[in-house]
Amino acid sequence: MKDLERDPDLEALLEHMRDVRGFDFTGYKRGSLARRIAKRMGEVKIPTARDYRDHLEANPTEFVSLFNTILINVTDFFRDNEAWGYVENEIVPRILASKKDGEQIRVWSAGCASGQEAYTLAIILAEILGPNDFKDRVKIYATDVDEEALAYGRRGSYLPKELENVSAELQSKWFRTNGERATLTPELRHAVVFGRQDLVQDSPISRVDLLVCRNVLMYFTSETQTAIIERMHFAIKDEGFLFLGRSEMLFSGRHFFAPDHVKHRVFTKIVEADASLRRTPIADGGSDELLRRHLQDEALDAARAVQIVIDSFGLVVSINEMARRTFGLDRRDIGRALHDLEVSYRPIDLRSLIDEVRAEGRSIEVPSIERRLPDGAWQYFDLSVSPVRDEAGVLVGTIVTFTDVTYAMRLRKDLEYAQHELVTAYEELQATNEEVETTNEELQSTVEELETTNEELQSTNEELETMNEELQSTNEELQTVNDELRERTDDLNRTSAFTEAVLSSLPSAVAVVDENLVIRSWSSRATSLWGVRTEEAVGTELVKLDWGVPVDKIIDPIRACIASGEAPPPVEVDAVDRRGRTVRARFGCSSMSYPEGAKGAVIVMEIVA
Repeated sequence: MKDLERDPDLEALLEHMRDVRGFDFTGYKRGSLARRIAKRMGEVKIPTARDYRDHLEANPTEFVSLFNTILINVTDFFRDNEAWGYVENEIVPRILASKKDGEQIRVWSAGCASGQEAYTLAIILAEILGPNDFKDRVKIYATDVDEEALAYGRRGSYLPKELENVSAELQSKWFRTNGERATLTPELRHAVVFGRQDLVQDSPISRVDLLVCRNVLMYFTSETQTAIIERMHFAIKDEGFLFLGRSEMLFSGRHFFAPDHVKHRVFTKIVEADASLRRTPIADGGSDELLRRHLQDEALDAARAVQIVIDSFGLVVSINEMARRTFGLDRRDIGRALHDLEVSYRPIDLRSLIDEVRAEGRSIEVPSIERRLPDGAWQYFDLSVSPVRDEAGVLVGTIVTFTDVTYAMRLRKDLEYAQHELVTAYEELQATNEEVETTNEELQSTVEELETTNEELQSTNEELETMNEELQSTNEELQTVNDELRERTDDLNRTSAFTEAVLSSLPSAVAVVDENLVIRSWSSRATSLWGVRTEEAVGTELVKLDWGVPVDKIIDPIRACIASGEAPPPVEVDAVDRRGRTVRARFGCSSMSYPEGAKGAVIVMEIVA
């Protein structure tokens, strides 16, 4: 097979995969990508990219095997333990310090493979926050393009060898043993939402405090890395963090992120990134249905207005976080009848308004509703009650929205003040930038030379890391084959021992021969009778066995038995036993057939006198 990386038909193959299956590998580095595709082509014995493309067109199921070969899902719990220690001891406390009491924490594990790194994040946050606070505040999104790996991660069940980096204390606390596997506790599994997402094509998850994307960028070209980094910049909050793999650096993304800890590959977002370099991420393809539904739920929950959704039977089906906080509601109120809740009549009678919306099929707006707070202050809302219809236009429920006008006015004033402060700070920054611009220009030449050297070294490191992970994947496959071979060998030994036990339990001596009269089994009673050990007898032709029996007198009945399949009458002959005594021995014969169609005979030997 010629060098696939230099094969002109490789690009046509990649374009075919993109156009037919919607999976764009054109942004991946050609070296590692060509090696993985060549591996699969070798497995199916196809020499050229053009022939393999024809094979894909004729066999659509081959796409699955090809994707599984290309996508190297090498991951582990607490991989690079020192880096995870920095995240646990430095980054997570800084994220929590920037949060208000009860404010939600959002984390995104991109390229999560089978979920170990996403669950590592869950363990760290649960250890710091405690189970109750963790359950109420933490959302972890785990995304990947490999559906099989995502399905494995959703189960949250792992083999003991996959938990080698997890301490015994953490295993006993956050895992439950079930047979040969260990399953994460429900509170950890429920906090992690798995969904398919392509970093190159799909929209990013937004407003995340920490984005973990380890040893993923190194598979992409420089141009594709830049596009992905822009999307990450959009996804992370201004005070958020980016955590990469040990073999990755942001040479192409230095305008978007600044290093927080270079050794551990932790970066902070540059809020005032150059606008000419920043693009709004637009999805070229949709995320899967689970991720879209969860995004819809999160959008409703994150809304700044109070929102309550009631179905056509008057039951509450959704209460967002602002509604729970403002009116003292709880998630347990979901499913209850609206008229059982205080919010149905205070600060306004919602039931009559909902009935009017159902009757007329239109929205109702009620401005400036007053609400007296416990401290004596007044709060003002604009109320909107709107119908909710399905795709067929049938009314299926209503949505009630309270907009806090007082808080909005304060926000506008705060925004004006912040904008004024921002303008002032920008002017001061501009003055400082002009002062250091001359120095930057002098250093730029040296920096560019250093960056060129670093990028060459980084490329070499990424290739080595890719080859190491490929080797690890191959070693794991070999280990699986060895385990299967060991199990089959044990089964064969047990079967042999069972057969020997059966033959030894018979009252007569027994020997089994094949159609060539080669001895295949020799019982212990036969050894006691004739003095020939099993290892001497097995594999020896019956006519060549030195055992004191005139074989020429019994050989013809045995051959006739094998040929005809019928048992001949027993034959009695004079023989010499293992003690050297002359005895009268009787030989009986029964035919037998092996499963594969071969024939043989079972010879029963006993002393009659």
